[in-house]
Amino acid sequence: MTEIQQTPFTKIVRLSIEELQPAFFSVTAYTEDNTPMSPINWTRQLFFRYEPSFFGLTANVSDTDLRLPTVELVDLLSPSYKHPFIQLKGADEHSEKLLSSMKAIQLLWNNSALWEYVVTEEKENGDFSFSFQLPESFLEDEFVQQYTREKNITLNELESLLKSAAYQKLAFASLHPRDLRALLPFFKNGGWPLNKDRNIGNLKVAIRLSEPDEGSSEWLLETVLSSPKTTKLWTPAIRKRHLPVEKALPEKWLEFADDIVTQQAQMLELMDLRAYHVFPDKFIHTTIEDGDVRKLLRDDFAKLSALGFEVVLPAWLRELKQTKMRVRVSASNQSQKSVAGLDDILAFKWQLSVNGEEINAEEFRKIVEENREFVRIGDEWFRMDVNWMNEIRELMDKAEEENWTVRELLFRELPNELAAPLEEEDSETDDPLFAFEMQRSLQDYIEQLTTKKGLPPIPKPTGLQAELRPYQQEGFEWLTFMREQKFGAVLADDMGLGKTVQLITYLLYTNENLGETAPTLIICPTSVLGNWQKELVRFAPSLKVMTHYGSNRIKDDSFKSVIQSEKPNVVLSSYGTISQDIDFLEHINWASVALDEAQNIKNMQTLQSRAIRRLNGKHHIALTGTPIENRLSELWAIFDFIHKGYLGSFGKFQEQFIVPIEREESDRHKEILRTKIRPFLMRRTKNDPDLMLNLPEKQETKEFCALTSEQAALYEGYIEDTLAQLEVMTAFEKKGRILQMLSKLKQLCNHPALYLKEPYDDAKTLLNRSIKLKRIVELAADIVDNGEQCLIFTQYIGMGQLLQHCFSELYNIDIPFLTGSMPKQQRDNLVDSFQAGEFPIFLLSLKAGGTGLNLTAANHVLHADRWWNPAVENQATDRAYRIGQTQFVQVHKFITIGTIEEKIDKMIEIKSALSEELIQSSNWLTELQEDELMDLLMLDTHGMR
Repeated sequence: MTEIQQTPFTKIVRLSIEELQPAFFSVTAYTEDNTPMSPINWTRQLFFRYEPSFFGLTANVSDTDLRLPTVELVDLLSPSYKHPFIQLKGADEHSEKLLSSMKAIQLLWNNSALWEYVVTEEKENGDFSFSFQLPESFLEDEFVQQYTREKNITLNELESLLKSAAYQKLAFASLHPRDLRALLPFFKNGGWPLNKDRNIGNLKVAIRLSEPDEGSSEWLLETVLSSPKTTKLWTPAIRKRHLPVEKALPEKWLEFADDIVTQQAQMLELMDLRAYHVFPDKFIHTTIEDGDVRKLLRDDFAKLSALGFEVVLPAWLRELKQTKMRVRVSASNQSQKSVAGLDDILAFKWQLSVNGEEINAEEFRKIVEENREFVRIGDEWFRMDVNWMNEIRELMDKAEEENWTVRELLFRELPNELAAPLEEEDSETDDPLFAFEMQRSLQDYIEQLTTKKGLPPIPKPTGLQAELRPYQQEGFEWLTFMREQKFGAVLADDMGLGKTVQLITYLLYTNENLGETAPTLIICPTSVLGNWQKELVRFAPSLKVMTHYGSNRIKDDSFKSVIQSEKPNVVLSSYGTISQDIDFLEHINWASVALDEAQNIKNMQTLQSRAIRRLNGKHHIALTGTPIENRLSELWAIFDFIHKGYLGSFGKFQEQFIVPIEREESDRHKEILRTKIRPFLMRRTKNDPDLMLNLPEKQETKEFCALTSEQAALYEGYIEDTLAQLEVMTAFEKKGRILQMLSKLKQLCNHPALYLKEPYDDAKTLLNRSIKLKRIVELAADIVDNGEQCLIFTQYIGMGQLLQHCFSELYNIDIPFLTGSMPKQQRDNLVDSFQAGEFPIFLLSLKAGGTGLNLTAANHVLHADRWWNPAVENQATDRAYRIGQTQFVQVHKFITIGTIEEKIDKMIEIKSALSEELIQSSNWLTELQEDELMDLLMLDTHGMR
């Protein structure tokens, strides 16, 4: 293993690496002349072979940096993944030392020899940990020395990197450190690195489990082989089962005999079959008792699958992931009150049945105690989900022993869902049915929580300098009610309906009427910090506001001292600041913690999201106009913030809701989830006639533009050049490459200079090369001539700069361009200036300017390039179309004919019905089949005529 020498084609990328928290890094790139690089321009090259992150598509990229764990950074530096013509160097001494350390450990990282140096420790409490101890001679290796020489890198530093990377590698494969006890022999014997492709030539080795014959309790476990040429699974003839592998194999596969023996040995190391005297030099063929099958299914097969080995199960066993048992429970409040309350004690009655046969509670408990997992009723097999049945039994016992209240019932993580609609003929569902029935008074109370109607009226605070609309008064009363009931709340009103003033009214009320003295923490994107400052001064001048933001902010004990001495009512901060300062902020008891644009914590594994969920407040509130932008994991993250544990662990939420909703589009599970979250989420839209908003009308127009002949030739040429590369890729690689191509083609649709990365010509020449650019510039010029103002959104920095160049040269208009890198004060000043009519055209990056800004001075919104998710476009449009807008708003969406833009527009039209629902999966692009993605790429010349 040697370092690739720099060639005339090698590009040097200088990286600045900052450790945000142990084993997680922020990476910023610079050119050789120290110019910062946009992550879009270098992360694709970094990830171009890295399949685990979908070639960088799922990487955590911001406007300025890339954030990733140790294991990804170590992997990306390995010969398997690193780009042959990209050389990474540290931008400073610290970064260079870290990069050199990660390059040095490559000698061991993808080598089974790594595990010869492992040291394990098992503590009395059952915790299991491991580390690495390298010999001093490791630093003397020639490969290692080329990186460590003269950099003062110690063995301890290399051992620490290996430990962090290994822990994360196991975690990302759903393996626990304690699994290492069983995996260590496997890792030492060639099972490391974790390799998903276990094919041997054109053969696939699998382990197959077959059910017992009728009247028998013995299962059959055997090795089977398969090849691409046939769908049949091969096993040795009966007369050859006792022979060694090389003598049992047909002659065409003899060359693979040793590899098959090795792979069988690896699989046997992961399965405890010592009692059955199975050896890897012969094909596995043994009968297994029912009790051992349970262990194989629960533990060993899951481990095999996680490590890339194939497991073949009976079809019925795969289908019966959970029992067909039906459970119905009815609850009533034991009190004599005619109306239920949150603290009423409940009484339960249970009814259970299997395959239509009703069983009583005692019979059920007997099944559970006997630990029977597979039950045959008549000619049909049933898998009795032991874990699930144990949960039901525990639930029944708790219900008898404890005095549960309505409040506890709402927040308990029950097996399956409360208030689930029960369908008697629900034969198609795999889930055990758990129907929950409540007596009338209890249902009335739950309905009050669900509809938000009939809540106690509250007079608005005397210090409020605003008139609330009726629906805003309801929102304020609802937030106050939820605080009293100790429930977190998600205020999910449409953009522009005044979530800010509703929260400020609530804060004033807690201060004036509830005697709250602790500060409230409001967290928002940097771009709207100034807006919050002004709105607080405008609507609640009596509240004392402190800003916690910027490089000069106070920290640690000084911060706590200022809080105690100054006693602010509100502390304003940004998401990035909170993630940096969480170690002392989490120890402060806040009156409330409120998130503005709460979708910022949607990626639950990011440092930012995890930091936010560590904060402690008496009441947690999330404000968002888009509670679900792409995935249900975002909803889980927001609910885990407002009330930890309500939607269960993420693993259980994924199994119960994400898979059936996002993959199978199950309407039943959508309704169940709606029912579960509805009490804690208030959602009003601009289209709701009850709100009586009297907003001016909005008209959306699609502006179709043809490609120039230059663009069409480049488009078709790029597709033809890439098709040959796609033919030699795996399906997974192909899909990742196609998704990367889509972005490049979208830039070509904007202008060929962006695609070719050319310097800008004079403006007239530029307009002649792109009809879309010409139409945008001419339309914006007409808007200015009419004395009106407009917003232009683009997702590409280059497109914004191109527009700036054209407006400056042709019309002598200097147009500001708001991007994610713009300082907060400058953003605030630009917004104020635009609202005051000081300039007519405002260019905004879709990500940086699409949320949180009030730009009602504009009555035209131009979308230069289409986003995959219509909700994101609508958010951007709502910068102008919101309360305070008095003009007719016109929205112009520019689409190039015959290209991916037109095809995606048609798909969005089809998907738009889903976007009206609260629960949706908008991440539809990555779910398209390969042929559908290919169709997106192809230029529709017929449509261009």
